[in-house]
Amino acid sequence: MDDLVKKARLFAIELHQRIDQRRKYSNQPYDVHLKAVADIVSTVSADQEMIAAAWLHDTVEDTPATIEDIGREFGPCVAKLVEELTDISRPGDGNRGVRKGIDLRHSAQASIRGKTIKLADIIDNSRDITRHDPKFARVFIKEARALLEVLQEADAALYRRTESVLQECDVLLHSARPERVLGEI
Repeated sequence: MDDLVKKARLFAIELHQRIDQRRKYSNQPYDVHLKAVADIVSTVSADQEMIAAAWLHDTVEDTPATIEDIGREFGPCVAKLVEELTDISRPGDGNRGVRKGIDLRHSAQASIRGKTIKLADIIDNSRDITRHDPKFARVFIKEARALLEVLQEADAALYRRTESVLQECDVLLHSARPERVLGEI
């Protein structure tokens, strides 16, 4: 593992552990999600800055770390990617629809590298939410499809994979017995 990726992995794990952040549905340590996103990015790119940013993608959103902290630790390129991946809406901006619109416009401005990492995040979150919360998954998958519209410049193979995962989630959510098949994704 490249030193930059290893450093990002350790930094992200420590910060998320410090606040005892866990996956909402499984109560697993949050780094399970971060590893999944980094692993997905690794299937389409060996770019160490992208993989490091995948490990760090929720750090500014969820922990006390700032973009400036990321820049000091990992350099301006990784900090820029993390900034592109960080939701900018706040609860005071309005209801969920308004906030997701703000975040969608922010994602639309991301670089191709940032958009590719965002696809990996969508893949992992879609599977997790569909598996554990079918009611909310219907909302989340709809939002993910809207987000997909502004991520078309991302890695083509990962874009197709994301479309496929969202389709699988839709099929499972609309099956006669979703609780029986949701564990399959």
